[in-house]
Amino acid sequence: VTLAPMNDASSPSIIIVTGASRGLGRALAAQLLAQPGHHVLAIARHPDPALGAVAPAAGSRLSSWTLDLAQAVDAADRLADWLGRQPPADATLINNAAALSTPATLSASDAVELVAALRVGLEAPLLLTAAFLRGTAGWPGVARKVLNISSGLGRRAMAGAAGYCAAKAGMDHFTRAVALEEAALAHGARIVSLAPGVIDTDMQVQLRAADRGQFPEGARFADLKAQGLLDSPDAAAAKVLRVLARPDFGVEPIADVRDA
Repeated sequence: VTLAPMNDASSPSIIIVTGASRGLGRALAAQLLAQPGHHVLAIARHPDPALGAVAPAAGSRLSSWTLDLAQAVDAADRLADWLGRQPPADATLINNAAALSTPATLSASDAVELVAALRVGLEAPLLLTAAFLRGTAGWPGVARKVLNISSGLGRRAMAGAAGYCAAKAGMDHFTRAVALEEAALAHGARIVSLAPGVIDTDMQVQLRAADRGQFPEGARFADLKAQGLLDSPDAAAAKVLRVLARPDFGVEPIADVRDA
């Protein structure tokens, strides 16, 4: 996949990607490293060693953190401390990490899994975004962006996925609120909550394998796979990065790659 660079090598940028060990997050981190002039901070609970083997383009480098985003306060504090030690540069936070509880009706769902889904999928992006905005607010003359990876299920309810739907709907709405806050500032950040399309990831495997009695829509996801209608993580990442690089990024805080 060939992408236009988001930045040129003379002005290195900081790009933070959560959930960077697999699926869309890993593909995003790898493609960003392949562009010149990026310092990519890849955050994951179980980092993928293969990401470290990706040959970075000129002026690009990788930092990796092993971090459990279910401990969101600790994660946000660490990010704030790290940003406080970086030289000012164009900076982007990509909140990609998510946790899907076992597909089931809410009454049959596991409470521990639901808590994890909301902590990783909503609490962590909220707190990381707050830390990112505070940590970069005093950086003069730089572009600051937050890209929240949402889902169509934040905008369309689906039986058997109440926790995931709630997390993504919350992500969409906090994005709207933060967009209003930042628009009122002289040099506010631009923020977008983006639905990335339907991607062939581990989540899709889980949805297809779910108990049809608890999750009848599993059959629809099986059909999408059978018909070849799922994007690969690499193809989806290329679409997401094209949206991120658009000059009108942030004009509308809620977006979908399928409309771009």
